[in-house]
Amino acid sequence: MPTTASGPTSITPDAARSVSAIAELLDVVYENTRQAATASPVSTTQLRLMFLVDRQPGLRMRALAQLLGAAGPSVTRLCDRLEAAGFLRRHPCLSDGRELTLRLTPAGESHLAQIREKREQTLARALDTMTPDSRHALATGLAALELGITAAAGVTRQDHRTA
Repeated sequence: MPTTASGPTSITPDAARSVSAIAELLDVVYENTRQAATASPVSTTQLRLMFLVDRQPGLRMRALAQLLGAAGPSVTRLCDRLEAAGFLRRHPCLSDGRELTLRLTPAGESHLAQIREKREQTLARALDTMTPDSRHALATGLAALELGITAAAGVTRQDHRTA
């Protein structure tokens, strides 16, 4: 990031606004693809839960509640709905019988795959409108942004990929 003796230059607020605007656009794209990807859409929170479990099979309910920033009973209700839809299974934890672990079912994995495929198609169409140099610059910039975000948020690469 460009700096002066007094700190970051004015490009930082402009860049932050630009990144924020793109993040908002991605939210819209992601919401649209979530709804259009399959015949049985799930809520944004349920989808986030599924992504977390997909990236950490065997995730414990208590850890999931912490990752979602939600109360245990709310997470239980989310899991109830996903289990009823056939996307999730709860299993007793082998090391602590009082805990439950979570795994996606094949139907849940397929549901996420359909959503990811639709999102990637949408993003690929947008990337195809860019020049090769612009795509390369974007990839370089996104890699640097990822490092900056993870450093600023105090999370590891694995942590942020689970959100």
